[in-house]
Amino acid sequence: MTGIGAVVAAVIAFTVTSILGIFLIPYLKRLKYGQSIKEIGPTWHRKKQGTPTIGGIMFIIGILAAVMVVVTLSRNLHFEEIRVERSRIISGMIMAILFSLIGFADDYIKVVKKRNLGLTASQKLVLQIIAASLFLVSEYSNGNQETTLLVPFTNLQFNLHAFYWPVALFIIVGTVNAVNLTDGIDGLAASVTAVVAVALMFSAKVLGLTAFAAVCAALAGGCLGFLVWNFYPAKVFMGDTGSLFLGGIICAIAFGINEPLLLLPFGVIYIMEALSDIIQVISFKSTGKRVFKMAPIHHHFEMSGWSETKIVTVFTAITFFFSLAGVLWLMSTMGYFL
Repeated sequence: MTGIGAVVAAVIAFTVTSILGIFLIPYLKRLKYGQSIKEIGPTWHRKKQGTPTIGGIMFIIGILAAVMVVVTLSRNLHFEEIRVERSRIISGMIMAILFSLIGFADDYIKVVKKRNLGLTASQKLVLQIIAASLFLVSEYSNGNQETTLLVPFTNLQFNLHAFYWPVALFIIVGTVNAVNLTDGIDGLAASVTAVVAVALMFSAKVLGLTAFAAVCAALAGGCLGFLVWNFYPAKVFMGDTGSLFLGGIICAIAFGINEPLLLLPFGVIYIMEALSDIIQVISFKSTGKRVFKMAPIHHHFEMSGWSETKIVTVFTAITFFFSLAGVLWLMSTMGYFL
């Protein structure tokens, strides 16, 4: 598997995703799978009422198609490390699909059953813990028994031994929900995740994991293909079906290349979104006052007068610079600058 594999994967994912929009969006409209806009959201979002949702199916199919090609091509290579890498890719994709099914159930209840809140928080949490736990069991079974975490931008390493697994569970569930929170305005989650995917691709290449690099390229291609239809003004939303899939595949890659804490710099926007929501809830419940005009934080900037395109541009740029710093740090630890 050479660099051409990443290019092929990206092209397949982009092409399949963007073309699917031509057929899927009208079909979702006919089914009346339109987004319900919450009353508590920004008032100008109400014009988006009825925009087709569950569009994440587009890039899920596109990425899966590309990954199938990657796995098929790598099957012709008989090196043990490629075999293990392929097994971990498959288990990671299964976890991402499980998360997307949880999201689909949530979307279905909201859109078809007309219950705007979807699954309850406890239901989603339990299902997400199960999906993440199955992945971690699979990782252990595939020989990934590394329990050391390397902190980005430092020389600190922590061998957590048995505590690694609950920490890993927390990272996965937390990241997936943070990506879900990021999907709040047109093009934001897909734009940020495209940059994260490219950063993970370079990280995988630095670590010599070319099959994983191709999966990252597929993720980037799928996100860009979706942006053809999702950038402002969006013609389709990804729904929880898509956002939970994105969170799942990002975690699968980060753990697959044994660098889960790279999600700290790469996922800086995800973290900001999640922390702003947590801070807002804690502050309001304890003092009755809000820290932000609205949470998650992208809504705060909306309420401050920023356009959706400006927020997407700034947040994507922040992701780029933090991701670049993370990749350069990883390269330095691998001796690239010696």
